[in-house]
Amino acid sequence: MRKLLIALASGLIFGFGLIVSAMIAPSKVLAFLDVAAPSWDPSLALVLASAVMVSALGFALGRRRDAPLFAPAFNGPSSRSLDKKLLSGAALFGVGWGLVGYCPGPALVALSLGAPAALVFVVAMLAGMGVFALKERYRAARPGANP
Repeated sequence: MRKLLIALASGLIFGFGLIVSAMIAPSKVLAFLDVAAPSWDPSLALVLASAVMVSALGFALGRRRDAPLFAPAFNGPSSRSLDKKLLSGAALFGVGWGLVGYCPGPALVALSLGAPAALVFVVAMLAGMGVFALKERYRAARPGANP
């Protein structure tokens, strides 16, 4: 129960930060991403820079521990290589963010605040996740499939 409450509190703090920073407003995000526009809004660069600093601090503190506070071991990526799946996923994420101004976290917060465009985005995101899961299941079930 304690672990669940910590997760809930973390999510609420993260969501509040997204609201305060205006990351849930697609127009604000798109104004930041359009660096060639005369009305370019660089303010979200500060949000991104502060997120990098908080993450760096978290990683630095985490390196000093043998295990996380609420898990038996750290669970990081098993590979450090850049493969086709990672690069195509990153490109798809960037294109989606640039087209509509939402990424998953801000879209879920905007949805909880009743933004209709966020509903369309979240439904499309869930459909894409479902298609990917089905494709992976099919690929794994094929004889001679790569693990």
